[in-house]
Amino acid sequence: MKVTGVERILVDVPFTERQQRITQRTVYNWSILELCRVTAESGHVGWGETVVHYTHQRVTDAGVRRVTGASAAELLWEDGLGAGLQMALFDLVGRIAGVPVYRLLGARVRDATPISWWCSHASPEDWAAEARDAVAAGYTSFKNKPRPWWDVYAQVDAVTAATPPHFKLDLDPNGMLVNAAQAVPVLTRLAACDQVAMFETPIPQNDVAGNRQIRRSVPRPIAMHFGNPPYVTALREEVCDGFVINGGASRVMGQGALAAGAQMPFWLQLVGNGLTTTWAAHLGAVLSHATWPTISCINLYTDHLLAKPVTVSGGYQPVPEGPGLGVEIDEEAVERFRVREALDTLAPGQVYAHPRPRIINTVVFPDGTRVHTGAMGAGLAGAGPGWSEGVRVEPAWEDDGSKEWAGLWKRIKDGGVVRAGRES
Repeated sequence: MKVTGVERILVDVPFTERQQRITQRTVYNWSILELCRVTAESGHVGWGETVVHYTHQRVTDAGVRRVTGASAAELLWEDGLGAGLQMALFDLVGRIAGVPVYRLLGARVRDATPISWWCSHASPEDWAAEARDAVAAGYTSFKNKPRPWWDVYAQVDAVTAATPPHFKLDLDPNGMLVNAAQAVPVLTRLAACDQVAMFETPIPQNDVAGNRQIRRSVPRPIAMHFGNPPYVTALREEVCDGFVINGGASRVMGQGALAAGAQMPFWLQLVGNGLTTTWAAHLGAVLSHATWPTISCINLYTDHLLAKPVTVSGGYQPVPEGPGLGVEIDEEAVERFRVREALDTLAPGQVYAHPRPRIINTVVFPDGTRVHTGAMGAGLAGAGPGWSEGVRVEPAWEDDGSKEWAGLWKRIKDGGVVRAGRES
């Protein structure tokens, strides 16, 4: 079962047309994936996948050297190898043993795992369009990123108007509601919508008292990333109803066992394309409390890089029964999206990335205040009366060659925020 070779293949898989427009403000580099093709002396091949600009750990030259010539089975649980390489080893060992990966992880408790559609912050119209696509694709839940520069009430109304009553929304402000005093009224109003299922990290997770107050005041489950505050503190202080768990195999299985011991549900957050989504299904098959929908963001991609794309029915993804991950790579697609020429220009240690989009974002607050920024982030949180009805973001102002654009871009490109007064 010795590894005889590791090939690392960089691909750039385009996002859907709508997501290309949405993600130019945020996660446009998630389209860049590194695939690992690991070969054993038996001739068996395993595949894995890393989202270069997100996954918990990239694969390194040192990791490749460590596994080459070693027994694949002995290294399965080393998270430090990186996401794609560890995944490929599990796929390889499963194929050699003739068993699905979930058999290597534990006892199966379900043969299909819940999975959610995903979208970053965007207009109510875009959220509604994404939700319609989700319903058509067999999903029953939608993970969203509300932000203070969008009217979250309009966003939720748009989604609910576009979807059936059983379709649920999980809302993740990423701590941008700041404190319990601001969060409780907003979340309570949103919870009046039956389709809003839960909230993730409404305020910073280290605010134990504030999170405890939110959980006691808001009639919806509260999810928090496992480990902050520490597990024992989270249980003792009752700050959340369940967890978000991610990372390598050892970390996920360990944290999943602790969550189960406390009888607390969680969702797996393992972002990636077809391989990662399938890997998450195998993990979810054996983790008893992985009952909240997995977040993989596979809906962003125009191609799953698999011979048979991942399918969802009734909000669930079937767990493959074939050996290894139980899916086959579409090698023609891999070649079609392979990155070649650009790699020759990278300096040592540099990671391939898309250039930052040259766009100016303009937020219009309810009182008419206009704020320009080059990056939609925490710097905007206090720039105006956010989390209000009527706040919106104008369509991105792309570089049009004008002096006006160039002058404003110079002021905001490195995180600056320019208040432009009120609309006339």
